[in-house]
Parts: sequence; structure tokens; C-alpha cells
Amino acid sequence: MIPVIIAVIIVVFTLLYLAPGDAASVILGSTYTEEAAVQIRAQLGLDQPYIVQLGNYLWNLCHLDFGESWVSGVSVASELSSRVPRTLAIGTASIIITALAGILLGVTAAVNQNKWQDTVSMILALLGTSLPGFFFALLLVLVFSYNLGWLPAYGMGGIRYYILPVLANSVGGIAMLARQTRSSMLEVIHSDYITMAKSKGLKPRDVIYQHTLPNAMIPVLTTIGMQFAGVLGGGVIIETVFSIPGVGYYLVTGCNNRDYNVVMACTIVISVTFSIVMLLVDLLMAAVDPRIKAQFAESALKKKKGGKAHA
Repeated sequence: MIPVIIAVIIVVFTLLYLAPGDAASVILGSTYTEEAAVQIRAQLGLDQPYIVQLGNYLWNLCHLDFGESWVSGVSVASELSSRVPRTLAIGTASIIITALAGILLGVTAAVNQNKWQDTVSMILALLGTSLPGFFFALLLVLVFSYNLGWLPAYGMGGIRYYILPVLANSVGGIAMLARQTRSSMLEVIHSDYITMAKSKGLKPRDVIYQHTLPNAMIPVLTTIGMQFAGVLGGGVIIETVFSIPGVGYYLVTGCNNRDYNVVMACTIVISVTFSIVMLLVDLLMAAVDPRIKAQFAESALKKKKGGKAHA
């Protein structure tokens, strides 16, 4: 995780350094003069060489100092502390709905291969894959907010404010996960040990959920982990559409204002969160896959025997 996060920081910092435009002109606005711009650049350290700016940023980051917003002057860390919970709440709810609905659709399609259930599930998956998230979000607002008046169209408040963003953020992931689950299930469902389980007289439900699905979950878990990255990335658009003051909306604002401290901090938070999720996915795969568990057990047994022999 550490090399990946460091690489992300360096790459994003370099891209921001090379990006056209002048942060001083954004900060000064209509009061822009060349003398004032030079003073602002010197105050922010933008007149220093690239390697010096990068070194200073990494040094401050080691002390968990994200700096202040160049536009508002507010501490970036304090802003993130109030925004991260909102983004994580939307992301967590979205990935839970994605996993439940996607796996259910995929299992239904695989168990009823070439039947109407399979056709309907895959059509829904195709529609979900083809429909852009922001367009689906606008459709939800149009139907449930403006026409029916059931749910709020933007802002933050109670649980009602989270329903539309979570649904809009989940549709693409549900479609992709359904297709992956169906593919994995069909590979396992025709295996010899599944045929043996059926021949023993086990109930179809037990064969599906106790034998087939656990063995088909390995690529599905990887897809779920990747979908979490999509949820966080899609949150940038969803939070903008619904005016949710989360990390994504903060990131878009920082990009528009060339507020590099904000952009860097939001990118770091998203990359760290994604790295932790992928680590958890790897651990879950080790717990689910009997081959990986057998490798760990064999390695532990060898160490134990080696310790006894040495003693």
C-alpha cells in the first residue's frame, strides 16, 4: 500500500505542477496585478523549483499537514473531517446495494440459463452498463423529486437525502457485478463436484448457496473491490449533481479554483481508502479460497516443524 500511495501522490503532484493556468490569478480574481501575483506565488512557494515544492509537500504530509485552502484559507484537514463521513456513507451504502443486487441478479441468471429469467437479468445488466451514472441521476431527480415530490433533489439532511445519490451511484456496479457473477457461476455450476453434490440428493438451494456460490466468489470479490473504486470515482459526479458537500464535490471545487492543496488532499484520501479496501479484498479471498488457506496452513506447519527441529 505504501509504495502505491507514494506513487499516487508524486504523479498527481506532478500533473498539477505541469497543468496550465495560474493559481495566483484565481486567488486574486478581479484585483489581479502582476506585482500581487508575484507576491502570492512567493507566499505559497510556487516560485520554487519542482523538486523543492514536492519535497516540502511530502515533508508536511509526513506530519499529517494537508495545508490550507488557497482560496478560503480554511484548513483542508478540518474540511475533510466533515466531508469524508458523507462520502464514505454514500460509498458504503452503494457498494452494499451493488453487492446484494448484483450477486442476486447474477445467480438468478446462471441458475436459469437460457430461460426468461436469464434474459431479463442480462437485459437489465446491459442497460445498467450502457446508462451513464450522471444521466441516471438526472432521471431520478426528474421522476422522484420534480414530478412525484417524494425525495429531495439536492443537499444534505436525513436518510431521505441519501436515497437518490446511492441509487445513482449503484446502477453501473450492479450491472457489471451481475455479469461477472453469472459468468463465474456458470464456470462452477458444471464442475464435477457440483454434479456429485446433486447426485447425493442435496436440495438445489443448498447446492447453489453452499457449494456453487462460495467457489464462484473469488473473481466476484475482486470485482466488488474494483467497484468500490468506481463508487468513489463516481461519487465525484454524483456529489456534484446532488450538491452533496462530500470529498468528491470538494475535489471538483478545488480543481475549478486551482486549489492544489485541496486536490492533493482529496486524491490522497480516495487512494488510501481504495488501497485499504483492496487489502481487505485480498484477505477475504484468502479466507474464501481453500487453495490459499491450504498454502498458509502448509507454510505455518513448515515453520512449526522447523522451530521444533531447531529447538
